[in-house]
Amino acid sequence: MNLKQRNIDNLTSLWKLVNRRANAYVVGDIFDYGIVNYSDWPNRLWFINRPNQGDLDLVKKTISTATTKITVPYWDIDGNDYEPLLKKNGFEKVLEQVGMATDLTKGNFIPSEIDLNKVKDEGTALLWESLFEKAFNYKINHKLLLKSYGEIDYLIAYDKTSPVGTALMYCSGKEVVGIHSMGIIPEMRRKGYAERMMHSMLYEAVDKGYNYAVLQASAMGKGLYEKLGFEEQFLMRNYVLPQHV
Repeated sequence: MNLKQRNIDNLTSLWKLVNRRANAYVVGDIFDYGIVNYSDWPNRLWFINRPNQGDLDLVKKTISTATTKITVPYWDIDGNDYEPLLKKNGFEKVLEQVGMATDLTKGNFIPSEIDLNKVKDEGTALLWESLFEKAFNYKINHKLLLKSYGEIDYLIAYDKTSPVGTALMYCSGKEVVGIHSMGIIPEMRRKGYAERMMHSMLYEAVDKGYNYAVLQASAMGKGLYEKLGFEEQFLMRNYVLPQHV
């Protein structure tokens, strides 16, 4: 199994699914993209094949017609050497993440007292949206959750009756589960909630028979994931055109 590629595939298939449910997914020969004007996410354009200058010209034309910011990810893996081309065409890096994975069959995960409740209606979707925006300072519109919660587990973490954060679990294939949008609201940070949430999610993934968990970590979260057995796979750099920041 090419676990690096499975990590990337989990992420891009998540974008595809959400964009499809929003009637915003566009398929191409060189790149796919989705633009949801009422949400800050997904709004991604990603390459299927290694691009050339002509492809970048088409990308810039596509982005220039959008009314919202479009992010172009770059994965630092073998054969992906087009990052200089992005920079040459005026793209600037706005965020760097680390692709990570763990073999769940080798872990020892203990469910915590944190309750992870799934979004199931408009009320819980609105709460998830609010918590996520507090944690990450950008918005995933609750309408996207209502269109896709049957296929994606949008989770609200509670300590007793107090909501403390969000997460998203998305399964691609029969072996791999992706963990995304895992964040704690500012007033609840530095209390161990993130680690307890991860234990509960990974325990659930093992219980459901998944062999691997994948994610994309920020610099702030990398240490926690390493503690839980995740290993670094690749760097993921996110680029935008400056006029669309």
